[in-house]
Amino acid sequence: MNWKKIFIYGIMFILCFLWILPIWPTVLVSLKSNQEFGVQKFWEFPSQNAFWSNLVKAWNQAKLGRYFINSLLYGLIGAAGAIFISSLAAYSISRLNIKNSFSWFFLIWSGTIFPFQMYLIPLFKMYMSWGLYDTFLGMILFYIAICIPFCTFIFRNYFLTLPGEVLEAAKLDGCGNLKAYWKIFMPLSKPAIAVLLLFQFTWVWNDLMFGMVLTRSTEVRPIMVGLAQLQGFRAGSGTDIPSLMAGAFAASLPTIILFVLLQRYFIEGMKLSTAGE
Repeated sequence: MNWKKIFIYGIMFILCFLWILPIWPTVLVSLKSNQEFGVQKFWEFPSQNAFWSNLVKAWNQAKLGRYFINSLLYGLIGAAGAIFISSLAAYSISRLNIKNSFSWFFLIWSGTIFPFQMYLIPLFKMYMSWGLYDTFLGMILFYIAICIPFCTFIFRNYFLTLPGEVLEAAKLDGCGNLKAYWKIFMPLSKPAIAVLLLFQFTWVWNDLMFGMVLTRSTEVRPIMVGLAQLQGFRAGSGTDIPSLMAGAFAASLPTIILFVLLQRYFIEGMKLSTAGE
């Protein structure tokens, strides 16, 4: 092994260590009872496993089950809706030779130019006037819309990597544009779809700001708002930190599971989606 490889592996080890470092105390604290947490150092192992009791407490007191289901629906429907709409837009822009195609692409992509915080006040006022505030429909429409620009960017670049002869051959076989999109381009786009599903689901799942501003009821609020509210539940003289950590650990599992399921497409999709012409 040469020095270059040693250096690369050393950097990778340091990055892995820095990534795992905050997770390890979280796991340890989630295993402790609130009494043990008050007297032990946070890096000390607990005398008994209190994870399940902490999780049940967080699940029941903060109603994390309802928040969990809400975020699951927002993540899946929001990501799927954005993927479908943006794939149609990217297909039209990259393959159908429409007039001013790059201008249309830039118009869609411009949604990512400004910080998302700029949208808060006008979006809040619009939702209040349209009756979308604190509704499932309002949250789903927002998450679909906010994910479309990035999805369009990835799909456009991915479609540009596919040979132009694919569409020409499909047309010779009698396929129209829509049929070629559905029967040929979408099946070939599994790596890009996997990348976008993972990225957009994770973004929606981790959203706190819009979930807190655009909702107020337990029936509609997402999981991150529920975790934030856990800080208000008291145990003795302070916040029940072990229950909070157990809830946070449980909330991280869906994105980890999704990555494990989609990892076979992940690297290929990331390479091809950044190519383009």
